[in-house]
Amino acid sequence: MNDPLDLDSASPGDVLPGNSGMLGLLGAAHSLQQKLEVALESVGLSTPKYLTLQRLVEAGEPVSLSALAECRKCVRSNITQLVDRLEFDGLVKRVDNPSDRRAVLATATQLGRDQFAAATVAINRVQEELASRIAEEDRAPFLRVLQAMRSN
Repeated sequence: MNDPLDLDSASPGDVLPGNSGMLGLLGAAHSLQQKLEVALESVGLSTPKYLTLQRLVEAGEPVSLSALAECRKCVRSNITQLVDRLEFDGLVKRVDNPSDRRAVLATATQLGRDQFAAATVAINRVQEELASRIAEEDRAPFLRVLQAMRSN
């Protein structure tokens, strides 16, 4: 069947019927994700690296890899590999757990805290640029709609 609308090859940003509704929202989310990834890449981070650094920086103390995995909603082997990459980049270091010799903790290095701060600035720039596209009086209702869509 020659369907002029090939959904298998369409990306979320393509103009499709109904693009003002759910597909439009997916297109906007895809665009936002791309902008976020570019902002993070500009400071040498990926989204998973940024979110892991965020947890470590906000904790203010070493965090177990199990707690990181739980926070990131992934299996421990994934967080171990991610911490390996962060450690290789000099952003995180592993430390012994003083209360459990078998456990290993992770903590952000000064470079990791600095890179996290730079990434947060880059993300805020993207957020401000996108927010400037929405009229001031439309921002609060827009945020309420987003919250309602996120609620279960």
